[in-house]
Amino acid sequence: MAATSWAERALADAEPRVFWLDDPAVPDPAPPLAGDVSTDLVVVGGGYAGLWTALLAKERDPGRDVVLLDAYVCGAAASGRNGGFCEASLTHGHANGMARWPEEMPTLQRLGDANLDAIEEAVQRHGIDCGFERTGELTVATRPHQLEELAEQAELLRAEGAEVELLDAPGARDLVDSPTYLGGMWDRHGCALVEPARLAWGLRAACLQHGVTVHEHSAVTRLESAAGSDHAGAGVVVHTPGGTVHARHAVLATNAYPSLLRRLRLMTVPVYDYCLVTEPMTSEQRRSVGWAGRQGVGDSANQFHYYRLTRDDRVVWGGYDAVYHYASRFDPSLEQRSATFETLSRHFFETFPQLEGLRFTHRWGGAIDTCTRFCAFYGTAMRGAVVYATGFTGLGVGATRFAAEVMLDLVEGARTERTELAMVRGKPTPFPPEPLRFAGVQLTRWSLDRADRNGGRRNLWLRALDRVGLGFDS
Repeated sequence: MAATSWAERALADAEPRVFWLDDPAVPDPAPPLAGDVSTDLVVVGGGYAGLWTALLAKERDPGRDVVLLDAYVCGAAASGRNGGFCEASLTHGHANGMARWPEEMPTLQRLGDANLDAIEEAVQRHGIDCGFERTGELTVATRPHQLEELAEQAELLRAEGAEVELLDAPGARDLVDSPTYLGGMWDRHGCALVEPARLAWGLRAACLQHGVTVHEHSAVTRLESAAGSDHAGAGVVVHTPGGTVHARHAVLATNAYPSLLRRLRLMTVPVYDYCLVTEPMTSEQRRSVGWAGRQGVGDSANQFHYYRLTRDDRVVWGGYDAVYHYASRFDPSLEQRSATFETLSRHFFETFPQLEGLRFTHRWGGAIDTCTRFCAFYGTAMRGAVVYATGFTGLGVGATRFAAEVMLDLVEGARTERTELAMVRGKPTPFPPEPLRFAGVQLTRWSLDRADRNGGRRNLWLRALDRVGLGFDS
């Protein structure tokens, strides 16, 4: 049967739910905020960035009072629905970092490696059952021009001390067998795989064990300076429908959601990413693809796919489309997109024709916060009472822990190796207002797709963006 027919049939029973969140291990929700409270630190957002910040704040100073607020439940947004690639890179890949901060890259590489090691140590120390696997990542070439690009990447990474292996087509297919592979690069230590929601839930449990007060279903509606407040030492007041929090400092970790600071509204845009997961493979199907090393896999295209195995040998398959909606529209209805799921399904069977007959069980989407420099940026507001990090651009599973360390340094007014980084001190160029923003994003998407189909050659528009260090990615 043709791949297109299989693609259509494979989606027939896929449920519109997030596979990672569809888990009996989901914790009971914490009570919403009721009344007025005072605290040393309030963290707004219960994704990875907020959870790491709250946990590390207590580990740095057990006597510090910390309150964490989430509009829904912890881990329900991007942190609970991503592919689970926990990478050492703090710069959305080595090439992006070299293009922006070449002098700092040895330091950023070292800090990123140490950050990934610290995540692994924390998972073990807190007993977080999130399927943490230090399998590395296989990047594959599916078009001839990508082979040269991978060779260049491998050379740069080796110069920084990374342990990467460049593979020809048979070598790549020995690891994961697809007729589309022309070669690949295996980064053995720079990436781990996690079960995203379980990592978030484990961090939440660790926060509670360390004395963090968590309030879920407590959306923050307003943020204001506490100047003139009757609460001694309060630097900021955070309002929710059920009450207020008076705090010395606030950390904003809302990422893809509209920022509580108006100045940041044009600094990021929400981009919708989509994902499928198959039913568990049979032993015969698993043998047909190999994958003994259980590496995370991504292809080298601008519009790329990412995929990995689950603990019960399902295939998580996502990426390719990065969809921006006019005026930064953000709505749960956008999490389902039939055209994208059909495209993803078709691409899956083109990549793994030997898996014809395998069906998808779940289909979902979610918003990523992207910025024009492709990786997180940092800052303060309200005379230092408010600290933020945002713009992770799809690579936040690992980078959020580093961001938490940076934000706590800023909260404490500490001058550290982290706060002295040009990456931390600088800001990306904002996106233009509408309708230019939508037109620019659509032109960029079209140009990236054209480059993928045209030997990697970047048109005038992409070359212009390259010259000024701007872009759009997921």
